[in-house]
Amino acid sequence: MHGSVYTVSDVMTRTVVASAAGAAFKEIVRAMEGRRVSALPVVDAGHHVVGVVSEADLLRKEEFRDSAPERGPRARPPAGLHKAGAVTAADLMTSPAVTVHPDAPLGQAARVMARRKVKRLPVVDDDGVLRGIVSRSDLLRVFLRPDTDIKEEVRREVLAGRLPDGIESIDVDVHQGVVTLTGRVRDTSVVPLAVRLVRSVEGVVDVRSELTGPPHRPALEPDLVQEEEARRAAPQPRS
Repeated sequence: MHGSVYTVSDVMTRTVVASAAGAAFKEIVRAMEGRRVSALPVVDAGHHVVGVVSEADLLRKEEFRDSAPERGPRARPPAGLHKAGAVTAADLMTSPAVTVHPDAPLGQAARVMARRKVKRLPVVDDDGVLRGIVSRSDLLRVFLRPDTDIKEEVRREVLAGRLPDGIESIDVDVHQGVVTLTGRVRDTSVVPLAVRLVRSVEGVVDVRSELTGPPHRPALEPDLVQEEEARRAAPQPRS
């Protein structure tokens, strides 16, 4: 764990099955089947990641098995057709590979997966050497964090640590990852910030705010206000 922020290195799988660039088609299929994974990183002799072979790459062979490409001067080959005749990882792989650094926050890894539409990311160091692999299921493990740990971090690092002057009395309750904040704050303008900070805590599923401002004194009628001011201004009797 790295402080209050989970990183890819906290959840990644460190023992990775990789493929050499010269690995044969059937070798790749066997490796995927044996490890029950949907993609393999392809590495060179120095274990630098040079690409990724996925099930989609392998299935190009079946996709175009019974089809003939259109002929003609303006005919364009279908996307992926060149992989239908590939027999090694070097020809099958998608390159350059989409990778992530071990120190990347989990949110960054999740955004990369969503944007690039991949299910697994090779984890590489500053030199591009394979250090692990992270999958969608790995990223979800953060939501198994105990409620007690979440509560302690919210109280210690978010409320006391980052909003010490804006929080008077707040109770924190966490159930199944859902954080409920109750109590009063001196300035209600800090409530959206508090909610946003709590939501950023790793493992939080949702935040429910029941925070209110300080109690208001009842407004006095104008004549009563004058009487109150006169009473306060009157000289006090000596004892």
